[in-house]
Amino acid sequence: MAETGLIVARNVHKRYGRKRILNGVELMVPQGQVMALLGANGAGKSTLMRIISGLATPDRGDVMLGGVSTRKAGHEIRRYIGFVAHAPLLYDNLSAWDNLMFYAQLYDIQQPALRIEAVLHAVELWPRRQDVVRTYSRGMTQRLAIGRAILHDPPVLLLDEPDTGLDPASAEALARLIRTLGASSRAILLTTHNLERAVTWADSVSLLADGKIVQTADAASLTTETIQQWMVETGSLP
Repeated sequence: MAETGLIVARNVHKRYGRKRILNGVELMVPQGQVMALLGANGAGKSTLMRIISGLATPDRGDVMLGGVSTRKAGHEIRRYIGFVAHAPLLYDNLSAWDNLMFYAQLYDIQQPALRIEAVLHAVELWPRRQDVVRTYSRGMTQRLAIGRAILHDPPVLLLDEPDTGLDPASAEALARLIRTLGASSRAILLTTHNLERAVTWADSVSLLADGKIVQTADAASLTTETIQQWMVETGSLP
């Protein structure tokens, strides 16, 4: 695999006890691209995301972010990454503005007010910036979680099932945001169980099965029927 991506996984293996989760994953996401990672429940998608984010360590293999091994980079590599997992990591009793100001202080962001304003406009929440998060819809909370993840302007963005539980309008707002972010200098890896969103939101689609990537193709060349056939052939239906 040519290492031309901001995200590169090379021969990544991971076990938990006797259970093999990942068995030689090879994956590459170039700068300015969005990749959708698909797979059945328990296929190892979240485990791979945690390894790429630095929250877990592979038993074998390596992950390179911008050409730097996460094994060798230490905690500083986390400034290179924005990660949205199943928990949004937001304070319900604080406003959007105050949530982002808290994280801006953690990241030691210079001129935080300017950066927070730009992020809130990007995630389409500027009019609701002073409202507490507990009053937000699921879609708004997800967009604010992505705002938190991009606050320090990381080149790598990891989104683990960001569309779960969204109504169609919220999903479309999230799609606009992901397309905007993916068209910038970032590499985005997202997981989803929605095949139509995988095809329309991403530039490429990969299928994780039996602990490895078994299919990868440009999203423009795919239909949901094609992906369903992939899943039938590999026993990867959710």
